[in-house]
Amino acid sequence: MQSSHLTQTGRGGMAPLQFLNGNSRIFSGANPYEVSEYVRANVGSHSLKLSSASKDSASLNHLHAGMLDLCRISYGAQARIISEGLGDIYHAQFILRGHCRYTLANTTLDLSAGHVLVLNSDDPIDLTYSDDCEKFILRIPSSMLDDACVEHRWFKPNEYVKFNPVPHKFEDIDSLLMLLHLLCEEAESGLSTPQMLQHYSRVITTKLMVMLEHNVSMGTPMRHAPSFERLVQYIERNIKLELSAQELARHAGLSLRSLYMLFEKNVRTTPKNYVRQRKLERVHAILSMPRQSCPNVTAVALEYGFTHLGRFSELYKSTYGVLPSQTIRSHRT
Repeated sequence: MQSSHLTQTGRGGMAPLQFLNGNSRIFSGANPYEVSEYVRANVGSHSLKLSSASKDSASLNHLHAGMLDLCRISYGAQARIISEGLGDIYHAQFILRGHCRYTLANTTLDLSAGHVLVLNSDDPIDLTYSDDCEKFILRIPSSMLDDACVEHRWFKPNEYVKFNPVPHKFEDIDSLLMLLHLLCEEAESGLSTPQMLQHYSRVITTKLMVMLEHNVSMGTPMRHAPSFERLVQYIERNIKLELSAQELARHAGLSLRSLYMLFEKNVRTTPKNYVRQRKLERVHAILSMPRQSCPNVTAVALEYGFTHLGRFSELYKSTYGVLPSQTIRSHRT
């Protein structure tokens, strides 16, 4: 099979951008269903249908890099991938060769080599690979996107990151491709520490959000009215306290009506919802930290003002798709 790479134009001329090589090879000249079974267990749940009799021509490279997964795959035959959804992960799919048809809800996209599209965690998926299609797939846990929003103080209007079904050309995201190329090299070298790879994965997750289209409001409070910036700082300093709209209005020297208008203008939600989201994100970040001993879910929830534990668990699951205890288990394995 022809080596898969991108070509990047720079001052030094044309240089290949290689996404994984022989050091991460799992399958070569393999049965597509065998490859599919591995992908189902490690990259994303799906079912595979082939248009003709199976040929032993599928290939797969796969590596973990921090909390990300790097995967380069070709089925070697026209293949259809169907999934009810990815659960709590996202896929950024980069088409390296051939073409792929994406049927997502009411949208059908025919994408050729040199395009990338992000599949959301809750989107039903119907993909058809051409027989010569090869992809590089970046598997991103939803917690990585949530952590990026917390770190950069970006606001998720519906408490979910939702990427737009808009394909982007490689030429428009060249800096992201360069970072991915470096991550692949570091991950395959065997010389990087887990901490180094985790730093890379955080940078790449942030870069992905900066360059692609989604529903997250990325304007930082500094770009808004000074009164809102002060309120955000006050909320962050006192996030463990019970912060009512009346208390925020008093601190800002605003009427309740002006306070609600300020939050609607800057983050398109109410003060109560904003504070609750920030508290929930803090709890999620604590429960997601790898630890030798498990944090106490009840203690953490109470520390951040969630006194009704049943409602807290419902809110947590509706936001992150799992119970708090499942978050702890997933980050200890």
